Amino acid sequence: MKLPDALRLSPRWTPYVLLSPFVVLFLVFGVFPLAFSLWIAFQSWEPTSGLAAMQFVGLDNFVFALGDEWFWKSLRNTGWLALASGVPQHLIAIPLACFIHAAFPRLRNGVVGAYFLPYITSTVAIAILFSSLFSTDYGLINQSLAAIGQWPGLGWLAPAEPIDWLGRPENIKPAIATLVFWRYVGFNLVLYLAALQTIPDDVYEAATMDGAGRLKQFWFITLPGLRPMIYFGVTLSVIGGLQLFEEPFILTGGRGGSDQAGMTTAIYLYRMAFDFNDFGAASAMSWLLFLVVAVLTWLTNRAFRPRPRRTPDPA
Repeated sequence: MKLPDALRLSPRWTPYVLLSPFVVLFLVFGVFPLAFSLWIAFQSWEPTSGLAAMQFVGLDNFVFALGDEWFWKSLRNTGWLALASGVPQHLIAIPLACFIHAAFPRLRNGVVGAYFLPYITSTVAIAILFSSLFSTDYGLINQSLAAIGQWPGLGWLAPAEPIDWLGRPENIKPAIATLVFWRYVGFNLVLYLAALQTIPDDVYEAATMDGAGRLKQFWFITLPGLRPMIYFGVTLSVIGGLQLFEEPFILTGGRGGSDQAGMTTAIYLYRMAFDFNDFGAASAMSWLLFLVVAVLTWLTNRAFRPRPRRTPDPA
């Protein structure tokens, strides 16, 4: 049965109709929340009072955020965790990817799957698991340190008393960084393994024939070949590290731990909005965090930007 000409869709409008579901969803769940968050950043508002209770306060929320000591402390905590967990991810993932690429040509997928499993596992399940591992009295980590300390010559590894990983401020951040590193190193490993497969084997064969050892091949062939993927991975680590929320939130019970040592900026934004009912200040802090992420991403782009080669002047 043919449709009447009036109901037929013109080929001119077909692409727009097919794209309309995505556009509508993007506007409703993407653009509108961002615009509303920016609008709230200039308002004083408690959601329990309704939209009519909004009061325009200009830049007061941003001034409050910049003068808030807890906001700056959360930024320092976030930066510490991002560096302590992000840098080792790439320092371990790159050589590990090279080793797996060379040593497991046939079993590569199975080995990579084992490393990638923590990334796709539920964050809540992982955080609960690590909460039990970091337990002071019955945690596997303290039990392992005590067992290793009984070996001859390794007594210095055993602490005098069980380490309170999640109760003392100086131990909270290393515990969180360990969890974040363990979870995301497999993701970076997959990235670098995919990039290694794009480097032609002929280049390594030519380097071997020229007498280049494995170290020189890694430095002059592998690393330059991985440079685009390193840039991509580091950028993701910068963005993700500055938005840490689930892991420290669950390990610290949503409060940031003792002396707020594990309180990231994302956790502080959450508490500012839902614990203190100050959505205006929380929105202002979120946009300040966005500026920090944008600046660090731009610096990362500058650091990995290819530098022009200098051509020698003609004699």
